[in-house]
Amino acid sequence: MQGSSDWLEVGDRVLARRYAFADQQIGLVLGNGEALVIDTRSTPGQARELLDDIRRVTRDPVRIVVDTHWHSDHVFGNHDFRPATIWGHERCRTGLLTRGEAQRSGLAEAVPDLAAELAEVVIDPPDRTFTDSTTIEIGRRPVELHYLGRGHTEADIVVLVPDAGVLFAGDLLENDATPWFGDGFPIEWPDTVQRLLPYVTGPVVPGHGSVGDRAFVERQLREFRAVADLAERLHAGRLDRDAALDGMPYPRDVAVQPLDRALAQLRGELDPAD
Repeated sequence: MQGSSDWLEVGDRVLARRYAFADQQIGLVLGNGEALVIDTRSTPGQARELLDDIRRVTRDPVRIVVDTHWHSDHVFGNHDFRPATIWGHERCRTGLLTRGEAQRSGLAEAVPDLAAELAEVVIDPPDRTFTDSTTIEIGRRPVELHYLGRGHTEADIVVLVPDAGVLFAGDLLENDATPWFGDGFPIEWPDTVQRLLPYVTGPVVPGHGSVGDRAFVERQLREFRAVADLAERLHAGRLDRDAALDGMPYPRDVAVQPLDRALAQLRGELDPAD
């Protein structure tokens, strides 16, 4: 099955497909007679394309969808997968219900070519939620869902297929580009990724970019720690802003967002931690 229809088999009956739009990775786990999909893309058309791509690999029905978090590029295709059960963190459901319409309008403004299709999106949040961890089954095959703390959002989860040693990290990790910090919690993000490391025993599929390994996770963890450290030093007056930006692990033109988001968290301007 390796590479079938542009799917990459990253583990036994565990596949990932990398789409050009947003350079996004979508996961597919095949059980006995049924399938599980990780994230559903940005529009109904993209969701239908994903369903067509799944049918090139298997005719088994998609019984379960897992949303890694509430951002539109991961959940706006949910409705096209019904009557599948949709799982996500409890805050994923809340985030999509409270911010879904703002995301729709924001994405339509940013990508006008998608405006008509975005108008067709039915905002359809997870109907099954959890708080810390849970294990679900797809065709008698266990799949673990873990919430490890705040990072890219307040609702990120990882999806572990233990019998294949494959971890889907959602947007807690991003390869080949600077992670997006706009809804993030940069001061907590490093510790969240640190808690992810014990689950890394094989391939790691990020929310965007190429499939990685433990070395990739450790490299990204160092970058997140650098962002938090530089922000803390700037906030404490031990560093000036230019020096902080020069020290960031990202190009200066994209380093402003993570630094400013971290400073906002240190000033207490973001939602307080639970």
